[in-house]
Amino acid sequence: MKELYVRFLPHWHPQDKWIFITWRLAGSQPQIPDMLTADLPEGKRFALLDQEADRATTGPLWLTDPRIAQVVQDKILSGAPELYDLAAWAIMANHVHIVILPRIPMGKIMQQVKGVTAYAVNQILNRTGQPFWAIESYDHWIRNDDELNRVIRYVERNPEKAGLVDYPWRSRNTDFSLCPSPTD
Repeated sequence: MKELYVRFLPHWHPQDKWIFITWRLAGSQPQIPDMLTADLPEGKRFALLDQEADRATTGPLWLTDPRIAQVVQDKILSGAPELYDLAAWAIMANHVHIVILPRIPMGKIMQQVKGVTAYAVNQILNRTGQPFWAIESYDHWIRNDDELNRVIRYVERNPEKAGLVDYPWRSRNTDFSLCPSPTD
């Protein structure tokens, strides 16, 4: 069973495949520099856009508040293993990365994680009726074990790349071969 749905972006989630997901705080989408609209190779364009996103210069930075990061971390961790198997996660200043193997439809997972955390952190921030998370998220299904291990390393090293040393809000795998594909 494949799950396919479209919001602003298409979301395709083949059954029994690891998924890399990133979602942002509402109002934190970085401006795309002119250099990224140039005719650059896809890998270079992604790397430059990733650097821009990690600078966290646009919109709210609520995830830097330890109370809020703790709420998000607790929800991510409590979803495993009922909703998904969790391979890696990182909570950045204005966005979150997770790598999961879904056990239920992705739409329900995202509704659970984003909905519960949005309600809880809006209570902490004394905000009501305002969006906390951006509506759209980015996801990518992982094709093989090598890609899975590259994505896990990317997620877990993302805080250091952004200058966050000794950062507590992320997973720490020491052996990236611990996450074989579900068919192994």
